[in-house]
Amino acid sequence: MKIKDIKNLILKSLTGDEPDAEVINNLIEATGDFSFSEGFTDKVLDKIFNRDVSESHDIEFLQSLNKIFYRIAISGIAAIILLLISIYISQGSLSIDSFLGLGDIADESIIYILTGN
Repeated sequence: MKIKDIKNLILKSLTGDEPDAEVINNLIEATGDFSFSEGFTDKVLDKIFNRDVSESHDIEFLQSLNKIFYRIAISGIAAIILLLISIYISQGSLSIDSFLGLGDIADESIIYILTGN
């Protein structure tokens, strides 16, 4: 069947309240039946909401979370090590006073600075 004939069949089916059964049958014969098979929607929904797919997404998320955690943890450890090295170089020891920046300051001078007396 030619395209012009198919167009005429479609236009005939659109005119009037209900198209004739003959026009519909001719249109189906010319173009083919485009209806889905039975259970099509169930199959599609099973594929979309399949548990294996959601589990694989969970596994991928945890793997990427582990990679990010290790990158942050390693860079944090490197920063702590650099801080300890710089404190040791500047203060000469790794005591609590050197961590707080109180290396050579006596307690009396701290009280004098805070109170002004």
